[in-house]
Amino acid sequence: MKVVLSPNSYRDRGLRAAQYAKRVLDRGGVDTVVCLPFEVDSGSHLELPVDLALGRLAQELEGADVLVCFGGDGTILHSAREATARNIPVLGVNLGSIGFMAELEQGELSLLSRLVNGKFGVERRMMLDITVRRDGRTVFTESALNDAVVTKGAVARVLDLEVTGDRVVISSFSGDGLIAATPTGSTAYSMAAGGPIVEPTAENIIVTPICAHSMHARPFVLDSARAVGIRVAPGCKKTAYLSVDGGRAFRIQPGDWVECRRSKQVTRLVKLTGRSFYERINQKLGKA
Repeated sequence: MKVVLSPNSYRDRGLRAAQYAKRVLDRGGVDTVVCLPFEVDSGSHLELPVDLALGRLAQELEGADVLVCFGGDGTILHSAREATARNIPVLGVNLGSIGFMAELEQGELSLLSRLVNGKFGVERRMMLDITVRRDGRTVFTESALNDAVVTKGAVARVLDLEVTGDRVVISSFSGDGLIAATPTGSTAYSMAAGGPIVEPTAENIIVTPICAHSMHARPFVLDSARAVGIRVAPGCKKTAYLSVDGGRAFRIQPGDWVECRRSKQVTRLVKLTGRSFYERINQKLGKA
């Protein structure tokens, strides 16, 4: 069995959590390798262990059985992209503040021994394919595990937006933007914007307006077979941006269509603890 350990060096200081996990797995005869999910800024003054060999993530994922990510949800989203493309299951270890996608907390690293014995399950999570079409041409494409967000610029006023499902208008409103989320992403920005919490193994598309200037603009939970379209009104002269899973913003022009469809890809998350979604919600958000 080969396990790739991918720690966010800004959260896992000195890679202590990753090294502890490596010792747990090495004792079980697992082939382990540590790979950073992204390059470390030369001016960050982070101290990495000099005696720990680091591999390249894309290279070491070839032939891997599991990817273990250490950090917050952002780290897991970033690293899982490479693993999902290779159909490799991902296990998250929370070193952030909330960490909805993480299966383990830092104090539970000893449970990684269950990987050695095969005592784990794998949960499939729906994804979205995001495409931007401009004058009939595709100018952007990306896949999302959490969400696609169309928002105004930092100094812009409200946007005039139109939302469609299978080319039928769902809503037209002015506001700060709109979120198209998967069930996994329903507990992220969508929830903060007033969207519903949806079980992560469900198969739906959640459409949530952001600060809408309308009493009629409400969140919608759509069937996963729907093709959701988002457009900034052609006459609107405001700046808008698209961000997929919190990635780099892509500038949207008035009249562009942002299309969100269920992806053929799925992200596979390793389950070790047996904790239910409801237990996790109460743990992370606090009981009512």
